[in-house]
Amino acid sequence: MRFKGAGHMAILALRILPFASHVCAINLDVNDQQSIKDAGSTATYNMMTWYKGNGTDNPGFISRSWWTGAALFLACLNYWHATNDTTYNEDVSIGMQHQGSPTGDYMPSWASGIGNDDQMFWGLAAITAAEYKFPNRPTGDTWLTLAEGVFNDQKDPDGKGWDTTVCGGGLRWQKELWQSGYTMKNAVSNGGFFMLAARLAWFKQEKGYATWAEKVWDWSTSVNLVNDTTWEVADSVRQGTGGPDGCSLPDHTRWTYNYGTYASGAAYMYAYTNENKWLEITTGLVDAIFTTFALPEHGGVITDWTCEASSRCYVDANGPLFKGLTVSWLSDIALIIPELKEKILPKLQVSAKGAANSCTGNNENLCGNHWYGGYDEQNSMENAISGSQIMSAVMLKFLGDSSKPVSTATGGNGSSDPNSGTRKTSGPETLAPITTADKAGAGILTAVFVCLTVGGLVFLFMNP
Repeated sequence: MRFKGAGHMAILALRILPFASHVCAINLDVNDQQSIKDAGSTATYNMMTWYKGNGTDNPGFISRSWWTGAALFLACLNYWHATNDTTYNEDVSIGMQHQGSPTGDYMPSWASGIGNDDQMFWGLAAITAAEYKFPNRPTGDTWLTLAEGVFNDQKDPDGKGWDTTVCGGGLRWQKELWQSGYTMKNAVSNGGFFMLAARLAWFKQEKGYATWAEKVWDWSTSVNLVNDTTWEVADSVRQGTGGPDGCSLPDHTRWTYNYGTYASGAAYMYAYTNENKWLEITTGLVDAIFTTFALPEHGGVITDWTCEASSRCYVDANGPLFKGLTVSWLSDIALIIPELKEKILPKLQVSAKGAANSCTGNNENLCGNHWYGGYDEQNSMENAISGSQIMSAVMLKFLGDSSKPVSTATGGNGSSDPNSGTRKTSGPETLAPITTADKAGAGILTAVFVCLTVGGLVFLFMNP
């Protein structure tokens, strides 16, 4: 979906700026480092033309779907990590901190009606920043603090997180009773929580987080969200009959990111514990991603065929983000477990070639939804984000041990408030003032977009 009116004109203005490297079709040689960097630069530039948040008093906020901001910043972090290009770092730094809350858990007052998965994606963005040694802001919570805050909130029943009243455990999709997904316990919320716990265990080298990761994994297999024999990952269960622990039988709809969350979590558990069972789990899930989603009829390109076949991904907006997140996690898995690199890299290269061919729309490097068959005229912010993600992921070929996500044992900054997410505020929440330095960091976006006032509005969000 394109922005309308003044916003649309601003985007067009950005696209005609004299950046010569961004006005021709994406050409990609997956065996040439500079070619990949150029393709990544082009795709990421296209992605960032959609972002206008840092020109407002609510940087990082995307009204179409709040969690999309986390996906955008994850793509920026991966791009920086893969290429060392710092162009968008200040946008990321300002937006990611501002979307945090006084309690340090990504539950800001303007994010009414969010789901556990929405909040979880912001937590994953924060722990990614910590693992990549992305500089903390001069003031305010560290990235590690914000990741810990999300974890603390999601393990706490009072924070509308871990819930044993239905299905014997697990996170509900939505936090509020009035939301339609409240009765559902879905894979991405629980797989994401599993991943966040595992990554905190790895980063902080603390067993308590690993214990929680084990707990989430065991629950997920007990209700058949994950089948640890076939490695199928279902979409959700809910209260009902026919399944274990008073749950319904699983909804077997397939999505790439459901598989990706559990595969990544298992990889970090292996990195932390060095237990062979986690290597076997990681390998089983990685193989399942490729056999389920990299089909011969699509040229081996990773595809969320559940919605791509009918173009529902484009209509539903969230769908195009899923495979972009998944390929980024696959790349990190190969860095965390180098023996899986030769299994993962060729699949990423095939998908990157397809994505490059799809990001040629209107000779403006507009990225489509399908990574096979060329540009499909489905340009959107979400497609642009995934286009950037696959270009960063395929840089895996040239990334060595120095690019491996760090822990506190290997140089990671462990400064944090472990009680974040449990801090209470008195009185109404107030927004932190945006300084002149902050606004300057928005760069070209601030110069083009008119500042928008968002205080006092109520936003409705689309949930993934």
